[in-house]
Amino acid sequence: MTLTRQTATHRQPDLFGAPILPGLAYADALVADGEEIALISHIRGERLTPFQFQQWEGKRLTASFGWTYDFQTGTFARGEVLPDWLLPVRARAARFAGLLPTDLEQALLIEYGVGAGIGWHKDRPVFEHVVGISLGAPTAMRFRRRTEKGFERRSADVLPRSVYHMDGEARNDWEHSIAPLVAKRWSITFRSLG
Repeated sequence: MTLTRQTATHRQPDLFGAPILPGLAYADALVADGEEIALISHIRGERLTPFQFQQWEGKRLTASFGWTYDFQTGTFARGEVLPDWLLPVRARAARFAGLLPTDLEQALLIEYGVGAGIGWHKDRPVFEHVVGISLGAPTAMRFRRRTEKGFERRSADVLPRSVYHMDGEARNDWEHSIAPLVAKRWSITFRSLG
């Protein structure tokens, strides 16, 4: 599949009218409508398996390429090569983030069912840049960091076909999560190694 280059409108998410969260960049419309349908079809065509975290099984299906992290054993290892259909998408994600495509060595595909979300976490320390493409239902990405008085919180709307990039403070100092979804969503997340 050939992806045509779209001009993404770069903007920082409106985080409850608060100052911009340093290290979080966002753009609408990295992916066109027809491309979104094709990408979802490609994701569905991969060998997605239920997300496993220790003895729990998540309400989302995943597949990793380039590198894998096993939450059962804590093992980080080389994985399958990125499929060819992901390479043009990776190039656009890298361009958005100001990186080389080869910098984004890991790809994670996720299919979120209705009711699926992601709990509070930071991506594993072995990764540096996190660039995500959102497909299907819109969602809100929530951010929090511990302060002396509890948690400081932010939230950013993530629209279908959009892209976000976390590095620096947003990546290292804040946890992020996604609330349970009311409709199906898919994502492609690329990561660089630290």
